[in-house]
Amino acid sequence: MKKKISIIGVPMDLGQRRRGVDMGPSAMRYANVVERLQALGYEVHDLGDIEIGRPNEFDVIDEDNLKDLKEVVNANQTLAEAVSKSVVNGSFPLVLGGDHSIAIGTLAGVAEHYKNLGVIWYDAHGDLNTGETSPSGNIHGMPLAVSLGIGHPYLTGLGGYAPKIRPENVVIIGARSLDDGEKELIQEKGIKVYTMHEIDRLGMTRVMEEAMEYVTKDTDGVHLSLDLDALDPHDAPGVGTPVLGGTSYRETHLAMEMLAEADIVTSAEFVEVNPILDDKNTTATVAVALMGSLFGEKLL
Repeated sequence: MKKKISIIGVPMDLGQRRRGVDMGPSAMRYANVVERLQALGYEVHDLGDIEIGRPNEFDVIDEDNLKDLKEVVNANQTLAEAVSKSVVNGSFPLVLGGDHSIAIGTLAGVAEHYKNLGVIWYDAHGDLNTGETSPSGNIHGMPLAVSLGIGHPYLTGLGGYAPKIRPENVVIIGARSLDDGEKELIQEKGIKVYTMHEIDRLGMTRVMEEAMEYVTKDTDGVHLSLDLDALDPHDAPGVGTPVLGGTSYRETHLAMEMLAEADIVTSAEFVEVNPILDDKNTTATVAVALMGSLFGEKLL
């Protein structure tokens, strides 16, 4: 990994309806993310937070069943520019969320610098909905579809190009809550998915070995998008859409440690930390510990 890290906070809470996730970046800073990465020998630059515009009222629904579309687009455009600048400056972009809709901007900023970007989507959800398939209209359930070029043109066209990534370069790990439209899209596009069934049956070691081999085939970079709700709520209670039966704290650390050993990740984001729903900042602390493992922290 690059020895310079640019931390970009995105206090976005408009991609979903549960307030509080906008405080996620602050919670992770409070959990000493900068100090932890500096202790590992990295040159860390905290670039502060992206400014998020506010709608006149919440639940502003676009005619295409998309809530707060304008504000989500504007914030992600700003994020894409900041991420792109970090890549140009030779830094590893580390984005702190905020809800998962911010992945639209992260990938828009990263993918323009890679011909064929691989993506590991570590999440309880597929985030493959569109306005047509979403039960809620919440854009945080759409960023992977958007990045594949599927969805509203205001979202897919962010950065002036689409798609950002290809379905054959994506692996979803930890899925256990998929809507019908997402299941259809996974089948249609042939997206590689390791549900909790595969993780239970094969073990995290084999899942990660296969996943890493898959996302590095014919790719020139790998982005990690980690939603804290991939973990079981027992280990990460402070998330907006918890789903029982997730990956354990230890399994997820193993996944991060294996990524560090393989040295394949070129950008990352950690999202959906909601301090209001948390217990004594547990989830932010878990997120920062996982970042430590991703960036090479070891016990001995």
